[in-house]
Amino acid sequence: MSNANLLGRRNFIKGLGAATGVAMVSPVMAVSEKADGIKWDKEIEILIVGSGFSGLAAAIEATRKGAKDVHIFEKMSYFGGNSAINGGLFAAPGTPMQKKEGVEDSVEKMVADQIASGRGIADESLLRHVASHAVEALQMTLDAGAEFHPYLQQLGGHSVARTYQTSVSCGAGITQPLLKECRRLGVKTHNRAKFEGFLLGDKGNVVGVKMRENYHFGEDQPGKVLNIRTKRGVIMATGGFAQNIDFRMAQDPTLTSEVGCTNAPGATGEGMLEMFRLGAVPVHLAHIQSGPWASPDEGGFGYVSNYSIFNFPHSIAINCMTGKRFMDEIADRKTRADAELACRDAKGEPLPPILITSFKDSKQHPNTAKVLKYNVGWKFDTLEELAKHFGVPLESLKAQIEEYNSYVKTGVDKQFSKNMTKAKDKYIEAPFTVVRLWPKVHYCQGGVQVNTKAEVKDSLTGQPIPGLYAAGEVCGGIHGVSRLGSCSIPECMVMGMTAARSMMQA
Repeated sequence: MSNANLLGRRNFIKGLGAATGVAMVSPVMAVSEKADGIKWDKEIEILIVGSGFSGLAAAIEATRKGAKDVHIFEKMSYFGGNSAINGGLFAAPGTPMQKKEGVEDSVEKMVADQIASGRGIADESLLRHVASHAVEALQMTLDAGAEFHPYLQQLGGHSVARTYQTSVSCGAGITQPLLKECRRLGVKTHNRAKFEGFLLGDKGNVVGVKMRENYHFGEDQPGKVLNIRTKRGVIMATGGFAQNIDFRMAQDPTLTSEVGCTNAPGATGEGMLEMFRLGAVPVHLAHIQSGPWASPDEGGFGYVSNYSIFNFPHSIAINCMTGKRFMDEIADRKTRADAELACRDAKGEPLPPILITSFKDSKQHPNTAKVLKYNVGWKFDTLEELAKHFGVPLESLKAQIEEYNSYVKTGVDKQFSKNMTKAKDKYIEAPFTVVRLWPKVHYCQGGVQVNTKAEVKDSLTGQPIPGLYAAGEVCGGIHGVSRLGSCSIPECMVMGMTAARSMMQA
C-alpha cells in the first residue's frame, strides 16, 4: 500500500469516528496531508528541519555540491539544538592526532568497538559508513574554525584513544563555527519555526512542509502556518526525544520525570513522530541511554560530565558502602550506568558512588576548576577527610587505592580488566579531587530507520519514502543497545552530509 493510500486510510478512519460519534484523540500537532489544492506560501530548493550537527553539516555539504537556496528551520529561539550543549567529543579513526601520538587505529577497529557496545543489534553497514567518512566530517569542523584540545581521549568502550574534544569542552565549539560557515555560504536560517507536518504529492512523495512562524516553545502559538514547497526534498535533523517524558516512559516506564536528563528542552521528538505517521519504520525505541558520567549534584549535562569523561581512565569509582571499586571505569556506557544504579545503601535507597582522582591529574582538564568553584566536586588533602565526608570505610578505601596503584605500576587491572594505557604513571595520591556519579537520560538509540543514503524507509514497502531524508539522533538502530561516547557527532555530521549528497544526486 502506498503512503498516499495510507494517508487516505487515516483520513477515512478519522471521518468514521466523527460520523459514529466515537471520541477520537487529536494529535498534538497537525498531521501530514496531500498537497492537492494547497496554496504555497513559498518555494525553496532544500529544506532542513533542525539546526544541530546534522542540519548544519547537511546545509554546508548541499551548498558545496551546488545548491543555491538552502534553508534551515529551528523551532527554538537559539540555533544549535541539543548539539550545542553536548560534550563536544568527536571520535574518528586514522586522524592526524592519532598519527602524531602513535595510535594505531582503523575503520574496522572503530566499527568492532561499536558493535560490541551495541550488544549485537547495531547496524554494521551504517556504522561502517559513518566511520569511513568520520575524518571528512572532522575536517569540515576544522575548515569552519572549530578548535580542539591538543590531546586525544580514550572513552569507555573504545579500544584505543580516538576522541577529539572541542577546546570549550562542549558542542557549541562545533555548532557555532558551522552556523557561521552556513551563513557565510548563504544558507538561510530561521528560528522560532516549528515543523507541523509534511505535504505530499500524488505518489506519497514529500513535496513540502507546514511550518509555523513565531513559535514560542511551551506557549500558546499565535504564529501563522506557512506551506513551503521544496524542489529537492526535506532533511529531518530534529534530534531525539529524551525530554518527552510521556513518550520515553511508554518505551521504558522507569524513566519518569524524577530521572534527570542532559538534553536541551526542545528534544521532544515531534519530527520523529510525524515520520512514523507517514509510514517510517520505528527502530529500537526502548533503547534509551543514560550517561554514567553525570552528577546528581547539578542539573542537565553540567560540568561534572566532561570532567568525568576526561578523568575516568586514570581514576577509581568507589561504592561508598564498601570502599571498593565496582566497575571498569572505561567500560561502555550501559555497563557503567547499570553498575552505578546498583550502588545502594542498607535500605536499598540510591547511594551515588564517587570518582576519586589525583588533583594533579584532574586539573589538566579545564572543568576541574569549575567543578570545585560551583561546589559539585570536592578537593581533599587527606584520605581521612575524604572518607569521613562521604561515609566511606577508611581501611577498605586505603586497601583499594593501594591495590589499584599496583595495577597502575604493572599496567594490568586484575579486578575489572580496565585498559590501563591512559593510567600509566597516574597514581591515586593526595591531594584528591572527588565528584559523585549518577546516570542521567542522555541519548535515544531509537528513531526512524534510514539506509546508507540517509533515505527514510517505508514500513510497508521497505523502500525509501521519496523526498524524505533524515540524519542524527532522530534515526534509530544505528548503535544498538548502547552508543559509545563521542560517536554521535561523527554520526550526525556524516549522515547530514550523506543526506545532502543523496538529495543533490537524486
